[in-house]
Amino acid sequence: MRRRSFFKLGLLGACTVAAGGAVYRLARGPAPLRRFELDGEARAALAAIVPAMLGSALPPGAPALARSIDGVRTAIHGLPLAQQGEVQDLFGLLALAPARRFVAGVTKDWREADPRQVAAFLQNWRMHRLATLQTAYLALHDLILGAWYADSASWADIGYPGPLPELS
Repeated sequence: MRRRSFFKLGLLGACTVAAGGAVYRLARGPAPLRRFELDGEARAALAAIVPAMLGSALPPGAPALARSIDGVRTAIHGLPLAQQGEVQDLFGLLALAPARRFVAGVTKDWREADPRQVAAFLQNWRMHRLATLQTAYLALHDLILGAWYADSASWADIGYPGPLPELS
């Protein structure tokens, strides 16, 4: 096979796959919006990201971490379904091993992730030149810190006495 024939065959194959994908999408229609579900991989990613994001504000121990992760889940459920889908996509990206390695820079599985690598990936996304990664960082930041400060169990740690009795 000549090189020119090889390239033509490759281009024809790519066009065929693209056309097939387009026909599939047209026949299937848009994917229905559905509620975000915090699966095992997303929970594992959060278990690595929450301590890096909260730092010393997070009390040691599994109960505080589990409470924070559940708070993030609750915060996500308060978002419109379209935004829940975007958050689902973000956690889907973080769950994929190649994306975790190349986009986040975390080489090991989230359950075994080095806290320094997680902190470095968060800082990298925070200051990245691509607005998409900055937006992903801000989404994680707002969800995690929003859930943390909304949890009444963390109020004593930050010196917040709670809402005024007149407002409750």
